[in-house]
Amino acid sequence: MIVALSLILAFQLVGEILSRALDLPLPGPVVGLCLLVLACVLRPALACRLRPTAQGLLAHLSLFFVPAGVGVVAHWPVLRQHGAGLALAIMGSTVLAIAAGALAFQAVARWTGSVDPEALKDRP
Repeated sequence: MIVALSLILAFQLVGEILSRALDLPLPGPVVGLCLLVLACVLRPALACRLRPTAQGLLAHLSLFFVPAGVGVVAHWPVLRQHGAGLALAIMGSTVLAIAAGALAFQAVARWTGSVDPEALKDRP
C-alpha cells in the first residue's frame, strides 16, 4: 500500500512540476492524473497494482471533505456577506452544466446514429 500511495503521489508531483514549468492552464494534480491514466493504459499491471489502494481511497473519500468544511468555517464572514450570490452562481452553473451535457449527448447521439428509433415514434 505504501508503494502504491507513493506512486500516486509521485504522479501528482510530476504533474505539478510539469504544470508549473510549462505554465499549463491545468492544475498539477489534473496533469498528474492524466499521466497516471496514460501509464495505466500502457501498463495494465500498474493499474492492477494500484487498484486496491485506489479503491481504499475512494471508500474513504468523505475524509477529503474535512479540509473543505474547515475552509467554510474559517471564511464564514465572507460566506455570510456573499452567500446568496454564491448559492445563485452554484445553482445556475449546475443547471447550465446539466443542460450543456444533455445537449452534447443528443448531438453526439444524432451524429453517431445511435438514437433509439422507438424513442422517436412519440415525437410530433
